[in-house]
Amino acid sequence: MYKRILVGLDDGETAEALFERAVTLAQVSDASLLLMSVLVPPDYLQSPMAFPAEGAEESDSYIGVDESVWSVYQSLYKNYELRDLKRLETFLERANAAGVTAEISQRSGSPGRAICDRAKDWKADLIMVGSHGRTGISEMMLGSVSNHVTHHAGCSVLVVHDLVISHRDERALSPVR
Repeated sequence: MYKRILVGLDDGETAEALFERAVTLAQVSDASLLLMSVLVPPDYLQSPMAFPAEGAEESDSYIGVDESVWSVYQSLYKNYELRDLKRLETFLERANAAGVTAEISQRSGSPGRAICDRAKDWKADLIMVGSHGRTGISEMMLGSVSNHVTHHAGCSVLVVHDLVISHRDERALSPVR
């Protein structure tokens, strides 16, 4: 059975159902989890065109954007990063409360590539990712993390489909609290 499961959690509505399935699999196989997110800023947080001035340090001036605009962007991005980290820490606490050994990882960059690279570094024997069900033009334009991971991972990959639908059904069937 699997002993090291990397779980690629996006910030969409599929993350909750994927997390629950990963915890269940970890419990029955006595596996540890690496709960991972890859920061992909939402549209409102796309980086302004800015390049470090030649010879500039990280905090120095940038070419192509006003310093105040760059400062606001950096502040917004830091808040986005911290919110995501808090979400991962909540998942970590829940996994530990369920008796599952877990850790978290947050990266930036291309999600598919980052997941495959981290899985290799961590020596995962399974990667779990959700699928949004994109096909055709939608998949081509928006990309498919699960497709990239399936074709480039160095270990087994479990793509969990219909997470949004099944999670909504579970909530609809659960007793009113």
